[in-house]
Amino acid sequence: MHLAYPAVLAVLLFCVGLYGVLARRNAILVLMSVELMLNAVNLNLVAFDVWLRDKLHAGQALTLFTIAVAAAEIGIGLAIVLLVYRNRGSSDVDRLRDLAERPDGSDPNDDTPGRPRPDHRAEAAA
Repeated sequence: MHLAYPAVLAVLLFCVGLYGVLARRNAILVLMSVELMLNAVNLNLVAFDVWLRDKLHAGQALTLFTIAVAAAEIGIGLAIVLLVYRNRGSSDVDRLRDLAERPDGSDPNDDTPGRPRPDHRAEAAA
C-alpha cells in the first residue's frame, strides 16, 4: 500500500475540518469539525503504523487513546453547548465571546446597554 493515498485523504479531511472550525458559527458544527480533524490525525497514525511495520503497533494504540479523549471531549462539549443554549437561547459562537456577567447585571451580548437582566431565581422563588 502506498502511503500517499491515506496521507492525501487525511489532509483533505483535516482541511475540511479546519474550514468548518473557521467558517461555522454554530457550536455543534464547530465540534463536528474538530472531530473531523481528529479523525484525520487518527488516519495518519494508523497509516504510518502500517507503513513502518511497528511491532508494538504504537500508532494504533495512540489512535485508540485519541478516540477515547475525543469521546470525552465531545461529551463535555455537548453538555456545555446545551447549557449555553438553555441559558442564552442561541449556540452562535460569535455571540458567546464574553460569558461573564457585567457588574451591573446587564447582558454583555444584549444590544440595549444598561438594561439589567431578569433574575430567573427571583421569578422561581415567587
